[in-house]
Amino acid sequence: MKLRFSKMHGLGNDFVVIDAIRQQVDLTPARVRFLADRHFGVGCDQLLLVERAQQAGIDFRYRIFNADGGEVEQCGNGARCFVRFVLDQGLTAKRQIRVETMSGVITLTAEDDGEITVNMGVPVFDPARIPFDSASDAFVQPLDVAGMTLPITAVSMGNPHAVQVVADVDAAPVAQQGPLIESHTRFPARVNAGFVQVVDAHHIRLRVHERGAGETLACGTGACAAVVAGVVRNLLDSPVRVTTRGGELNIRWAGEGEPVYMTGPAVTVFEADIHLE
Repeated sequence: MKLRFSKMHGLGNDFVVIDAIRQQVDLTPARVRFLADRHFGVGCDQLLLVERAQQAGIDFRYRIFNADGGEVEQCGNGARCFVRFVLDQGLTAKRQIRVETMSGVITLTAEDDGEITVNMGVPVFDPARIPFDSASDAFVQPLDVAGMTLPITAVSMGNPHAVQVVADVDAAPVAQQGPLIESHTRFPARVNAGFVQVVDAHHIRLRVHERGAGETLACGTGACAAVVAGVVRNLLDSPVRVTTRGGELNIRWAGEGEPVYMTGPAVTVFEADIHLE
């Protein structure tokens, strides 16, 4: 099978983006893993699939697969790349589009300066909906990891996040704690592990270990979750500049019951064809 694809990134969080509207696509978990492999395939953190919408009044359907081949609910950096892709490929001329995802419909806007703003929806704190095994709805809860008790905030931005505040994000044990938090039994669907350093009320530094991908240079939903966690813990005030290893995002959130808005860049690296067995 011959596939046309684009390699894209949002702050170094990189993607293989495939148009499943104008070409036949037959993806299996094994094919996703091959495409994501940085030695034998193209190499990416996630694969994004552009499909026709299945609902009236919606422009596209957007599916996300992690490097391990598993399909996931949401990806903020990928959403921005999605907009850049459909505009550059001539699939739409709209500057604002509505897109189906596994976690619901999101609205994406191409700004005049070239950046993309995504309405990421309303954060979810209900443990049953994250999902997170907890009888408490407190914003800060203890999580036992490798003999330590970590104070985390569990929140869903369409996908689950466990956010902890650290003194120095560069020294944070992301490689050690990230996989343990990701597969913690209290998160039955696994979880993204965020490590946040508060610089001031409008600026944080962030690292995220993403489920199924490991640590990435940036995580859009992770940035939203980190800001939301900081606001509910009275550590941050919107808007917040989020510095990741790949660059910066700007996050706005007016408070509980309101959607989170994320603004940042999306870049096409190259386009090519690949043959899949």
